[in-house]
Amino acid sequence: MQDKKRDPRAIEFWNGVKATFPLVVGAIPFGIIFSALALNAGLSREATMAMSAIVFAGSSQFIAVGLVASGAGVITIVITTFIVNLRHALYATTLAPHLKNLPHKWLLPLGFWLTDESFVVTAQRYNQPDSSTYKHWFFLGSALFMYLNWQLCTFIGILAGQTIRVPESWGLDFAMIVTFIGMLVPMVKNKPILIAVIVAGILSVAANALPNQIGLFIAVILSITAGIITEKRMAS
Repeated sequence: MQDKKRDPRAIEFWNGVKATFPLVVGAIPFGIIFSALALNAGLSREATMAMSAIVFAGSSQFIAVGLVASGAGVITIVITTFIVNLRHALYATTLAPHLKNLPHKWLLPLGFWLTDESFVVTAQRYNQPDSSTYKHWFFLGSALFMYLNWQLCTFIGILAGQTIRVPESWGLDFAMIVTFIGMLVPMVKNKPILIAVIVAGILSVAANALPNQIGLFIAVILSITAGIITEKRMAS
């Protein structure tokens, strides 16, 4: 009875927060270790904090910090992080039909806060058959929770950065892979998606040696193509 009296927007918002909570917990060490890596690479505390606040893209931030540490030029860093972040365009394309009627005051912040984690839980929410017209509030709750968590963990990492001498020893690479697998598996619900995942996995490994992470871009494009072809063949 109480739930019926509650604002449906608030319900969606807090459901978004709750759905994202396990992913937020998994992201905590990433934010802390990112700060340690950034400081060890020579970035100032202010630059480290600004990167999380303005860029807000974990994997790209890690790659950028690695490139800074190796002495890469600005153009190389920009091109590489751009290619890695192209997946967000695919996320946006997937969610666009559900968000197309929202005003820009909604689209701009939601676009900026779109991450892997928020995309996964929000896409699942939009795929649910209920008639709620406030699912964008679910997206907002998820995205804002992720953003605030990333800023807090970056700040904690800055404070603890001096005590983390060898951030690489935390096994972050493996943890990141496990996290992405955990987000991916629930999304594999049919044959076209499964084919796309398999093709993406094979090509990302095969093209791993290509410069500027362009192998990821190739894997994404060809895996989507494979999924679309499979879907059309199944429908014919």
